[in-house]
Amino acid sequence: MKPRVQFRLRIMRGDTIAIGPGKIALLEAIAKTGSISAAARGMGMSYRRAWLLVDEMNRALASPVVDTAAGGARGGGTLLTPSGAIVVALYRRVEVLSAKATEAELKSLIKLLAKIK
Repeated sequence: MKPRVQFRLRIMRGDTIAIGPGKIALLEAIAKTGSISAAARGMGMSYRRAWLLVDEMNRALASPVVDTAAGGARGGGTLLTPSGAIVVALYRRVEVLSAKATEAELKSLIKLLAKIK
């Protein structure tokens, strides 16, 4: 089994994770599905949990990360705001830059792993 490196960046605001890997994945799922409910289902979480995570991000950031439309004949919908799209893009960029900046050290750490028999 080949080792893999996974960065788990979290930006805290007090005791709350303002931005983290799960919240970014949720935003990406919302952008893909256009729905908090569908995003939650796809991630195996309840709508309530997804809404609480979105609400935490909206309260932690200077502007909301999603824009919701109330249901009607065609149902509601949810889109990322420009701020939400920027948060996702910056988070993913930090992951890429972190991996590049630590490439040599990560290779050295991986060399220290025991061989699987």
